Amino acid sequence: MDVIEMTRKLGEAIQQDPVYINYALAKEKNDADPQLQDLIGQFNLYRITLNEEFNKGDQKDDEKIKSVNEKVRECYSTIMENENMRNFNVAKAELDKLMQKVNGIIGLCVEGADPATCEPPEGCSGSCGTCGGCS
Repeated sequence: MDVIEMTRKLGEAIQQDPVYINYALAKEKNDADPQLQDLIGQFNLYRITLNEEFNKGDQKDDEKIKSVNEKVRECYSTIMENENMRNFNVAKAELDKLMQKVNGIIGLCVEGADPATCEPPEGCSGSCGTCGGCS
């Protein structure tokens, strides 16, 4: 089995992990929540309006910017208070943590560490280019 095939097997294992399953279910609930999707759509429209107003240069309307910016904040706050969004954010953070560990281990192996025993430091992304050093 070559590295690419083994990587695909790793992908399958990740998709069977409870952390991934929880993330996928939370994402499905987000996508199926019409109220949340409507809020996200409104948020995006407000952001587009805000960007267009900022890009008007000398002709931008500061009052309109202030008003739309307030709508962006209110909409964002409502989105983040949504139960499905809160659950999704928790699940996404857990998946990100798992993937950082997986990538950290792969990065350490590429650097010559023993695959059977290497453990990335907490918060290790696997990229030694931005690392302050392993403990």
